[in-house]
Amino acid sequence: MRAEITKINRLLVEFYGVPKRQIPLPDPLDMLIATILSQNTNDQNSYKAYQKLKDNYTNWDELLSVPTLKLEKQIKVAGLAKQKAAAIKNVVSEISQRNSKVKLDFIKEFSEEEAIDYLTSMKGVGLKTASCVLLFALDKNVCPVDTHVHRTTNRIGIVKEKTPDKTFTSLNNNFPNRIAHEFHTNLIRLGREICKPNNPICGVCPLIKICQYDLKNFEKKELGKKKDFMLLDNIE
Repeated sequence: MRAEITKINRLLVEFYGVPKRQIPLPDPLDMLIATILSQNTNDQNSYKAYQKLKDNYTNWDELLSVPTLKLEKQIKVAGLAKQKAAAIKNVVSEISQRNSKVKLDFIKEFSEEEAIDYLTSMKGVGLKTASCVLLFALDKNVCPVDTHVHRTTNRIGIVKEKTPDKTFTSLNNNFPNRIAHEFHTNLIRLGREICKPNNPICGVCPLIKICQYDLKNFEKKELGKKKDFMLLDNIE
């Protein structure tokens, strides 16, 4: 699998280039809250909700005393406001109770397994959310698996799994060194622009020669002009 991933990554980089990283890396708690807001919505709306919180609060400690209903209204644009507000409130509360302050800096010293175990022990934080914190904020060589990564890796044939969490485990079991960020980012772009859930544009896919998807659509369509690709690590 390592050789397959390395080859696929090379083809994606040739097609899309090497994605830029945010320098310096974002704060781990910033990234955790941003990732919770990003669930089941688009980048623009999740960013608006995140920025609304940053504009209204000087630090995350203030969320401890904010009524959940008020928080729901502030993040409404991101969708699923009730669930996300509850998750964010729970996260800041648990971190505060466990560490006496609302900070996540200490997980920088954790191993990948320890960091994932710690983050997923909090209600509202799943494996995908935790792995995004590791990749984008801690620069760990971990590839998060969202619906796009799950779909594309299974179609290509790297893994054969039924759920994103199982795909995550299989994919990250022996992942090549130092390519997780570009591999993850470019796969998401591939999933959004070409390897779509319905009517994929296989005729222009850079992976068409090695992809094992049985229902390839060989009709060639011209892709639209490339736009700036928003990612979680655009969040300041």
